[in-house]
Parts: sequence; structure tokens; C-alpha cells
Amino acid sequence: MRFSAAALVAGLQLSTAFAVDSGQKPLGFEQKPKGTTTKGKKQPNIVLILTDDQDLHLQSLDYLPLIQKHLADEGTTYKRHYCTTAICCPARVSLWTGKQAHNTNVTDVSPPYGGYPKFISQGFNEAYVPVWLQEAGYDTYYTGKLFNAHTVDNYDSPYIAGWNGSDFLLDPYTYSYLNATFQRNRDPPVSYEGQYSVDVLAEKAYGFLDDAAKNVHNRPFFLGIAPIAPHSNVEPRFPSSVGTLHRRPTNEQDDIEKFVSFTPPIPAARHAHLFPEVIVPRTPHFNPSSRASGVSWISRLPLQNAENVAFNDHFYRQRLRTLQSVDELVAGVVTRLERYGLLEDTYVFYTTDNGYHIGQHRLQPGKECGFEEDINVPLIVRGPGVARGEVAEVVTSHVDLAPTVLKLAGALGDNDNEEFGLDGDEEFGLDGEAIPLTAEELVEAEEKGKRHEHVTVEYWGFAVSEGRVFEKDATRFWTNNTYKAVRILGEGYNLYYSVWCSGEHELYDLQTDRYQLNNLLDPSSLASGKTPSSLLGVPFQKVVARLDSLLFVLKSCKGKTCIRPWEALHPAGNVQDLHDALSSRFDSFYEKEQKRVEFDRCERGYIVEAEGPQFETDGLVYRDGHRWDQWV
Repeated sequence: MRFSAAALVAGLQLSTAFAVDSGQKPLGFEQKPKGTTTKGKKQPNIVLILTDDQDLHLQSLDYLPLIQKHLADEGTTYKRHYCTTAICCPARVSLWTGKQAHNTNVTDVSPPYGGYPKFISQGFNEAYVPVWLQEAGYDTYYTGKLFNAHTVDNYDSPYIAGWNGSDFLLDPYTYSYLNATFQRNRDPPVSYEGQYSVDVLAEKAYGFLDDAAKNVHNRPFFLGIAPIAPHSNVEPRFPSSVGTLHRRPTNEQDDIEKFVSFTPPIPAARHAHLFPEVIVPRTPHFNPSSRASGVSWISRLPLQNAENVAFNDHFYRQRLRTLQSVDELVAGVVTRLERYGLLEDTYVFYTTDNGYHIGQHRLQPGKECGFEEDINVPLIVRGPGVARGEVAEVVTSHVDLAPTVLKLAGALGDNDNEEFGLDGDEEFGLDGEAIPLTAEELVEAEEKGKRHEHVTVEYWGFAVSEGRVFEKDATRFWTNNTYKAVRILGEGYNLYYSVWCSGEHELYDLQTDRYQLNNLLDPSSLASGKTPSSLLGVPFQKVVARLDSLLFVLKSCKGKTCIRPWEALHPAGNVQDLHDALSSRFDSFYEKEQKRVEFDRCERGYIVEAEGPQFETDGLVYRDGHRWDQWV
């Protein structure tokens, strides 16, 4: 049965003090949530395994037989799960807070716009999932990478809150597979030079599971496990001075290798021989020969030569090899849960922070783009009541994980059982809704209006190539990669629409263009008449106008508006999806009256004054022409 329903990516630019964000609007949480109870319901144990940069579209799950056996065969795979910002720290903060990046204002891997110092300065050390779970009666444990720019210098300034037991990977050694540094509870950091990072982490995870099992009859537990695989191996150029790693290129001609060295990930020795003939899937958008695709810097990428492609195939194999240790780790966790008699009372979530591309659209290894490879990521869940061996097609995202965990813990109100977590936005400031886990919930989610059909995608700042340079003067760091996008999947449509700070637009119809090679809003296509005259059975521009208005709401939404954006445009509740919005009676509202999404200027972080018109002050609702702020 199927349900339809690096930059310094490495985070090695670190800071020992909180940055002052000139021109930025402080966001953060508005109130500390109240303590919660479960009203007598049995609370399950929860394990979250979070990999780093794992792909879905490059078929990495096909090479993980133990995860297939213990998780996919025994649970549900969510094929339409998305991260909302395709880079480590912003994606992780959104996952742990249940908020879009524009509501956390953590939009980068390092200060001043992101990283651990930004997480702290925004107030989230007192308002994120482990703190809420402790208030709900849980013991909480974590090992591995939590955030970028969490360093050997600032780990105690302050200590991370919310964990009964913790053993964190720390920068600048987070991504050194053979030279990791961990920091346990309140102890000083310890170097594990010469030991394999994922194996060290596995033993720490098993130890925390042992600790949790000893007290499970008194308190349920949450265990987070975050290996670095299959992220690139990253070595700092200045390991003796953490502060110098805060620097990055200031222009596209400067070489990122001056600051940090990227190499393919390093597998454990026992896996280094595997998959000798495997290559990156040769899909139509792999290194396309006819022309570059996309917009901005992506549209100017050169064709990769044979040496480049061969190296990227090696890079791909190394990623698959490093994931074998994660495969073993998952089996070890499940085996121990079973040994303790806890498996049937425990939910196990498996996902990653963001996706990855290698060669698609001529891109070198990396992320940070809005293409499916970067934003559509693995999510597998097993646990009590979860359908076994199923594939769900409901649209879910990282901001839905916090309400899912809180609902399982009994920390959300009773009304949330019917609405998959909608009321959580009032108490916890959540921008997502709980993911349907049971067969019954998945069937209900298929009903019209029962679940959102969209994902808000956003990014600010840089993009970086983590591969090698094969052409003289090749660019590896791009300073302008700021865009807002909406991914929308419904009955009869499968679309991606984006607006860049440069003014460029993208629209891909993935029903007919699965690999996003044909930008329907490319100026040359529009000028030559190659753009279709109609889409979804209506004039092409009608669809574009609706998508732009939907993005206009989502790019600054908060709470329930992020979940039900059509209701913000139509307070009467008579529009619940794109089909409804395409009614001809709304033509003037969408095509003539509503403001368009645009940026005033390009910035490297979320500075509201640069973001153009805001729906909350400039947007219209379909009722007597009132602005949103007047209506609410």
C-alpha cells in the first residue's frame, strides 16, 4: 500500500563572543512556554538520528541495508520531506525550534548571522525541544554535532541547556573524521585524534542509551544522535587560532582554501574498499552538456571535464562508504532498544539537516540551493502505531518535527490530536504542524484542507563548492545566493517557484520537468514564446500570480499563517489549495491588486529592511481590499 496524500559549511568560522548584528531586527521567542503535563497518557521514548548533508535523490538510502531492515521495513518513509534552509545550522535551529529561519534569524553557519552564538543571542537556549521535553517529564541525552560555531572556546559561554547528558562535537574539529573533539556535560573538551569519529560517537550513544534505560520506568527519554557522516572532511587552515576561522572570502575571486580545506569524507578503514564501481547517477540534469540551468551564478557554471567528473564520482563513493558506519550505528541502537525491552515503546526518527548535490546542474559537491537534491531529504519513522513498510506522500518539513515530538510527548493540547499540532503555535511559537504517523492519520491527511501542501524555502548569503578546482581561476565561493521560494505539491501539480534578491525568478513544473532543467520564467524563454501559454488548464500568468502571492505570505509568516497561508489571503476560508485560488473571481485580486515579492537589496543575512514589501503591512486580503494588518 502507498499513501498519496559550506560555507564554511563546515561552520569553521567561529567566534568566542556574541556578534553584534548591525541592521538586523532581533527576533527570537516572545514568551517562555508553560510547563506541560501528559494528562495520564503513557509517554513514549524518542530517538532522533540526524546525519549531516545526506542526500535522498542521489540514492544514498539504497546502500544502507541495516537502515532498510530496521527502520524502513518496520516504519514509514516520507518521500516528500523537506528542509527549509539548505545548510547545516539554520536547518538544525529550525528543526529544534519548529520555526522558519526568518523567525529564528539564524541564517548562517557562523556569526554575525548564524552559528551557536546567534542561537544563544536570539534566546533559544531557553526555548527549544529538549527544554520543552524536560518540562514534559523527559530525560534528555545528546551526542554529536548540534550547531556550527559551537567551539572549543565558547562551549561554556554558556553551556547548552536542556540535556541531562551530552557529549558534543566541537569546532574547529567537528568535521575531522580522524581528529574529532568531544565535550561531555560540564567537562573540558577531549581530543580523539586517530580514532574514527562516527565509531567514537556510536559508543557514546550506546552509553547514553544505557543510562536512559536505567531510569526509564520513572521517566521516558529522548536521545539525539548526530554523526557528521556523510559531510565533507574539513580541516582548518589555522587550527591553533579558532578566531581566525571566523574569516571567509569577501569576493568571488578569493579562494576559500585560504581559510579551510575541504576533501571527500573519510570512511572507516573497514569500509574503504566498498562500491568501487559506483558512480553518481547519470540523470538528465547531471552535468548537462547543452547549457547551464538555473539563474544567478548557477546559470554561468562551466561544463565539467572528464577529470572533474571522475573526482566527483570518487567523492560520491566516499559519501556512501562513510554512511556504512551510520548504518551500523542504527542497527546498534535498535538492537539495544530490543535488548532492554524498549523497542515497542520507542519512536525512532531518521533524517538529515539538508540534502546534497554532486554534478547536477553542473554544480560541484555542495548544498545551499533550492533544487530537489538540496531540499528534499530522507525521513524515516518507526514506532508504536506507525505503518510498517509504507511510503507516505504527505508534504512534511523540518519545522514539523518539533510539533511531532511535542505531540508524542503529550506536551501539546488535546485539540492538536485532531489538527496535527495547529494549536502549538500559541504556546511554543511553532511554524509547523505535527506529522501524521499512523495509517489513520495519513489517510485523514489526504483529505482536502487537512494538511498543508507547501514548503517555505529560504536562503541568505553565500554558496560554496566543496570539491576541487579543475579550471584555472575557477570560482569556489559565491557571495550572492539569497532567494525565497515555495515548493507546492497537490493534486495535479508539482511546482517550485523562487524569487532571488537579484530580481531573477524561477518556476519549474516538476510534473513535466522532473529534473528542473526548464525554467519557465527564463527571460529568453519568455521573449521567444517558448513559455507555455497555459498551466494547470488556465493562462500561465494566472498561476504565476497565485504562486507569488503565496510566497508573499510565506516569506515572513509566523505560526498558523505558515501552516495555513491561503487563509491569510482568504479569511473566509473558501480557499484551501492552489486549485481553489485559481478561480477566475480572484483574478484581479492576485494579478493586479496584490503586491509582488521583491528584494530592495541583496544581504548576507535576514535584514528586514532589505526584504522588500511585507505581507503583514503591505499585503491585501480578499475581503473589501483591506490590508492584512487592518484585517487582523
